[in-house]
Amino acid sequence: ENMSRAPFASLNMRWGARMGDTKMVDMMIGALHDPFHTIHMGVTAENIAAKWGISREEQDALAVESHNRAQKATEGGYFQSQIMPVMLKSKKGDVAYTTDEHFRPNATLADMAKLKPAFLKENGTVTAGNASGINDAAAAVVLMEAATAKARGLKPLARLVAYAHAGVDPKYMGIGPVPASKLALQKAGLTVNDLDVIEANEAFAAQACAVTRDLGLDPAKVNPNGSGISLGHPIGATGALITVKALYELERINGRYALVTMCIGGGQGIAAIFERQV
Repeated sequence: ENMSRAPFASLNMRWGARMGDTKMVDMMIGALHDPFHTIHMGVTAENIAAKWGISREEQDALAVESHNRAQKATEGGYFQSQIMPVMLKSKKGDVAYTTDEHFRPNATLADMAKLKPAFLKENGTVTAGNASGINDAAAAVVLMEAATAKARGLKPLARLVAYAHAGVDPKYMGIGPVPASKLALQKAGLTVNDLDVIEANEAFAAQACAVTRDLGLDPAKVNPNGSGISLGHPIGATGALITVKALYELERINGRYALVTMCIGGGQGIAAIFERQV
C-alpha cells in the first residue's frame, strides 16, 4: 500500500474537458471518504465519540499508550523476525529500512493535548494525534491447507479457526469490528475470555475505545505492541499486517487464540480467529 503516492485523477480528460474549470480528484481522500454520506472517515470517528461518550482525554490516553507500546516492542526487538528489510539505493550508498518509522518515542498526554481537532472545529475530539497515520507498507500472509503444508514439510504458525464479516451504519463504520468479532467468536465456539492476543486495528482512538468497551475486551491484551495510531494504517495492507503481528505475538507469549479485526470504510467490520500451532 503506497498512500504517499496516491494519484490525483482527472475524470474529464478521457473524453475532453469542455469550457470552464475542471477538477482533480485526490484518490487518497476518495479512499478515506464514506461513499454513502460523503463524509471523511474522521467524521465517522467523531460520530462514535459522541454516541458512545468517548472523551478527548480517553482518546489521547489510548494514543499515548499505543505509541509507548510500539516503542517498547521496537526497542525490545519484537518486530525483528516479522520484518523483511527493504534495501534502497541512494547517493550515500545503500539504505536498509528495517524498522517501522511512524511511532513517536516518549509520547505524552501533554503532547497530545496541544493538537487541535482535525475534522470538527466546534467541539471536535479527533486530532492528528489520536487518529491513525497515513503510511506506506507491505505485508503478506500465506494460507494453505494443512495437508499441503505437511506434504511440503512446512510448520504452520497458526490455524484459521473462523472468520466473519458484518455490516453497520456507515456513519459509525468504526464499530464494525464488534458484530464481526461476535460472529467469528460464535463460529469458533469461543468467548473473549479465551483470547490471548487481540489485534483490533486503531483507525481512530474513538472507535478503538468503543470496540474494546462493547466487546468487553481486556485492554492489556488489545494491541499489545501498538497499532494503527502508532504504527500506521496503510489501508490496503493493514489486514495482513495485523494478522502477522497477532501470530508472532501468540508465539512470543506462548498463547493459543488470537482475534484479528478491523473496521472498513462504508460500514463494515471483518474479524478472524487464529489458533497457534505447537
